[in-house]
Amino acid sequence: MVANEKNISNYSLSSQLIPKEEKLAFSPKKASLTIAILKEDDEAERRVCLSPEAVGLLVQNGHKILVEKGAGIASQYEDVHYSDEGAFIIENKEELLKAGLILKVSALSTTEIEALGKNQTLLTTLSLLSRDKTYFTQLAEHKITAFAFEKIKDNTGSYPIIRSMGEIVGNSSLHIAAKYLAHHKYGNGSMLGGIPGLKPTEVVIIGAGTVSENAAKSAIGMGASVKVFDNSVYRLRRLQSNIQSKIFTSVLQPKNLEEALKTADVVLGAMRKRKGTPSFRVPAYMIQKMKKGAVIIDVSIDEGGLFETSKLTTHNKPVYQEFGVTHYCVPNIASGVPRTASQALSNFFMPVILQIAESGGVDQLLLSDNGFRSGVYLYNGVITDKEIGEAFDLAYRDLDLLLALLH
Repeated sequence: MVANEKNISNYSLSSQLIPKEEKLAFSPKKASLTIAILKEDDEAERRVCLSPEAVGLLVQNGHKILVEKGAGIASQYEDVHYSDEGAFIIENKEELLKAGLILKVSALSTTEIEALGKNQTLLTTLSLLSRDKTYFTQLAEHKITAFAFEKIKDNTGSYPIIRSMGEIVGNSSLHIAAKYLAHHKYGNGSMLGGIPGLKPTEVVIIGAGTVSENAAKSAIGMGASVKVFDNSVYRLRRLQSNIQSKIFTSVLQPKNLEEALKTADVVLGAMRKRKGTPSFRVPAYMIQKMKKGAVIIDVSIDEGGLFETSKLTTHNKPVYQEFGVTHYCVPNIASGVPRTASQALSNFFMPVILQIAESGGVDQLLLSDNGFRSGVYLYNGVITDKEIGEAFDLAYRDLDLLLALLH
């Protein structure tokens, strides 16, 4: 018995002496990024992608930030605000366009694309309706990886940029409507909202998305009477639940809408085109029956407009009248409050950039983050978005298959 115990003891000791395979925890090497923030070349676009505070945090994390001279002026951010946070203020556009990661709110111009290097990453809006075939073929020649930041999803499956800009647009729209409703030339001298003893102004909202939800909240807060129309009962129910107030809602039935428009003081068109849903436009004869001095805010103008009488306007010349009804059809309402909108963009971009760096680069984050991957429409010069490929008759590849080659 003793001998057996001795043998067991020797066996245990010898097994402990056998070299074992060492297990190492894999940790991606943190990337150090060179990031360029471009100045907008369109007067209508006044936003900037990163605030000075966000730049300061990125610099503290070891990243090099290049800011084009005057990039933040329209948002009330001076060059010195960025340089104080450690950014380099650059006047030479070509130097900026050689950075590894390039940020701009609007899409790059033809001249900017020509000055790009190779294998860079681009984060801008896409605004597909404003693009042409040449835009994509030019980027492909430079083997660019391009993201449309309005297509990037978060971990809940929603679109954070669209949501934050929608919240801004919804609130801003009501302030714009209030201004023109009270105007001596464009309105009828009414205050948007209501006070005791007087009939409240009537606000009709077409659409039940994020813009509409925030506009409805603002209108209710002002004391206005609100009616919301949409072609989805589910969306109407969700909106009513989110605003936690019982308001008039209806599916889009022409007779009901026509009656509501006759007495409306403000009409907000904020219904986006959705696949599988028939397109809808408010006919001119309905607008002709509206009150003189009523105000239409067409948020859907970037998709062609929700009203037959809608015509594109700008921040410099925002309104016109048709049938005595004032139309505001500016496609970029969020840019009207550039400081707020820029801060919202910065709150999105700064964590994304830190995440890219922590993952070890864009490719590594694409492999691990489905939401980030959803924003890609060009990968190393290869188009990966089916909608773009079919719209412009361009060859496209599945992004997952391209990424599989990285393994």
